[in-house]
Amino acid sequence: MAEILDRARAQVLENGVGLDEEGILEILRLPDEELPAALQLAHEVRMKWCGPEVEVEGIVSLKTGGCPEDCHFCSQSGLFTSPVRAVWLDIPQLVEAAKQTAATGATEFCIVAAVRGPDARLMQQMREGVAAIKAAVDIQVAASLGMLSQEQVDELVEMGVHRYNHNLETCRSYFPNVVTTHSWEERWETLKMVRDSGMEVCCGGILGLGETVEQRAEFAAQLAALDPHEVPLNFLNPRPGTPLGDRPVVEGKDALRAIAAFRLAMPRTILRYAGGREITLGDLGTREGLLGGINAVIVGNYLTTLGRPATADIDLLQDLSMPVKSLSATL
Repeated sequence: MAEILDRARAQVLENGVGLDEEGILEILRLPDEELPAALQLAHEVRMKWCGPEVEVEGIVSLKTGGCPEDCHFCSQSGLFTSPVRAVWLDIPQLVEAAKQTAATGATEFCIVAAVRGPDARLMQQMREGVAAIKAAVDIQVAASLGMLSQEQVDELVEMGVHRYNHNLETCRSYFPNVVTTHSWEERWETLKMVRDSGMEVCCGGILGLGETVEQRAEFAAQLAALDPHEVPLNFLNPRPGTPLGDRPVVEGKDALRAIAAFRLAMPRTILRYAGGREITLGDLGTREGLLGGINAVIVGNYLTTLGRPATADIDLLQDLSMPVKSLSATL
């Protein structure tokens, strides 16, 4: 087992080359007694290739619920019996949410809509919302609006959206078990257009959907091949009324193993704590992940689930002597 970490140290820490699928799988299969050493190595990799800063982001749902897609983990699908119903935010509410996000110390504000892809109404609301936010708040604006056309990609660039989130959710081989109304390849095409436009690519997924450990390694390798600027790492928080509502929560040690493995697969990528960490890891595990490869967090609540108070995460970062990334004047 020591040889596995020694090889990873030489390849990733010293040379900055991420592990391939086989190497990722070796990390995911490490026994519990090797987990602290794997997390320590992942932390050293993060510090060397990313630095000590932590990026803090808040998110808000511009359109909640009523989505026509059947993502089996998502309570916003209009096809399931979950209690989430369709709601739209108006522009003043959007600006107020951005102000509240900035007040926590966050430098990133992501506007999310539960849609297959944006229609003309949503794109117009995005245009007005982004302009209003930029006029009122000093914060970077990101978006997550589903699958895009090339024309819509160009529009978002023109608006000043600097980063686009579109998660692959899981590996290519397991995706049909989770979503049937569109394909993994359709998501990949949107991501390629976003990357080619010059916008930063934010792409991650959810662990605990029923995938095997081998498929978890496959997913990390596919993300590494995409080379996204940021990878949000979610852990399934089973939602009532969805097909995955009865699935067990990911074990804390398995979640930490995954954090280390994803960092060793992508040494230079922003690896962000996202949904589900509260029930999967708790306060102690959250700290361990920040000392095991994580270098970004979503603060406050998520789209349909509660998160930790923003002040709790900011206080934890201060306690760990991890500075919050400053807002870039060039974006």
